[in-house]
Order: sequence, then structure tokens, then C-alpha cells
Amino acid sequence: MTTRTYWLLIFGACLVSAGPALAQARAKQVPSISIDSLVGRDSFERYCASCHGTTGHGDGPVASELRARPADLSGLAQRNDGAFPRERVRRLVAGEGALSAHGTSEMPVWGPMFRMFESDGRVRERIENLLTYLESLQRPSTGANDPGARAFRTYCASCHGPAGRGDGPVAVQLRQSPPDLTQFSTRNGGVFPSVRLARIIDGRDVAAHGLREMPVWGDAFMASPGGQTPEQVSARIAAIVKYLAGIQERPAE
Repeated sequence: MTTRTYWLLIFGACLVSAGPALAQARAKQVPSISIDSLVGRDSFERYCASCHGTTGHGDGPVASELRARPADLSGLAQRNDGAFPRERVRRLVAGEGALSAHGTSEMPVWGPMFRMFESDGRVRERIENLLTYLESLQRPSTGANDPGARAFRTYCASCHGPAGRGDGPVAVQLRQSPPDLTQFSTRNGGVFPSVRLARIIDGRDVAAHGLREMPVWGDAFMASPGGQTPEQVSARIAAIVKYLAGIQERPAE
């Protein structure tokens, strides 16, 4: 039995048992197959992880039983020149596009299934939150369209250089040479210090490093034209950190 068939049988059983009173039952109680939480991670773990795995690598507990291996969802951005293909993934999840990317059509068409038990508004919010969570699972990418790559070119490359080696066109005018950003893992025993770098880039809750010629980007992003919410600022900083993780030099083996 395929995973899609399994889910269709479950949903079908719910419909049959509801009979003519489906509308009334729907208003009173959500079937157990559904979940109240609209958090993206919760939806992913409930509906996706059994096939795609908890990290989205396509290695869930049901994967070996399928005719086609589930897609590695953590590499969607890498395969799209660094940009997460949000609109294309939205259409696939909602059942509005072809499922050829998944080999056979064993993946359930979630949009119509969700709408059996939830309002259109909740379905839209569930899918959007799920997409945001999927985007957070993407492996570091250095593609030109990666959000972190774009932010790096805009805010960092003038000092740190296009490759992050500290040789940007403004570097010679600074009192202290910018660091080589490709060596963080090497200088940290092979571990990329993502949390520390996020705090340094934000700059609002750390002591000045060196002469602090580097802008306090947390404040700068908040004050950018149109303004940004704290969540948007955090997302931009996280994108830059993920990009930096992707340009780390690996020691020769």
C-alpha cells in the first residue's frame, strides 16, 4: 500500500463515518487525523516527516516502502541557484501543479485533504507556515539567488570582499582589516559558530569587537526604508549566517 493510498483511506473513512452529518461534525470536532496547531514544524512532523524524514532528507520511516524515494526537501534551494522555490512548492503542496518532481504521485494532495476539515483561511495559513518551516530546513547555499548571498553582497562585501576573505574595496580605508569570513570553522575546531556570529552581526547585545567599525546591523535593518519587524531582522541575519556557513573553507584531507 502506498502512502498516498493510506492517507486517502483514512480520510475516506472519516467521511463515510460522518455521513450526512459531516458539516455538523466538522463544526463541532476536528477529526483526529487533523491537528489544531498551525505551526509549520508541527504540520511537517504530522504530514511530511513519515516520508521525508524529520530533517527533510527523504529518509523517513516510510520511505523504504515507496516505489520512488521521497525528495530531499533540504536541497530545494541549492537546486534552484540558492533561492527557495516557495511558489512552486506551494502549488505542489496545495495540489495546483504537477507532482512530477516526486516521481510517482504517491505524495498526497494535501490542499484538498486539508479543506475537508478546515476553513480556507486555516488551510492557507497552514500551508504558508509549512513552507516557512521547509525554507528553514534548507542546506547552506552560495547560489547567486540565495537570500543570504544577496544580503551579503549588499551589506558585507564592500568590506569583507565578494568571497568573504576581507579584501573588499573599502577594506584599505578601515583602521582594522576585516577578518577572513571563510575561516570561522577552521578557527573554531571545525565547528561553525552560528549562534555567536548571529549575535555579532546583530550587534545590539554584544560588546564592540575590535574597533567596532562594523555597523550594528540589527539597528540598521530595523531602520531601513519601510522598516522591518524583529522577525524579519532575525530572518535576514539568519540568512547571512547560513550563507557564511556555506563559504567556509574545509581543511585539506
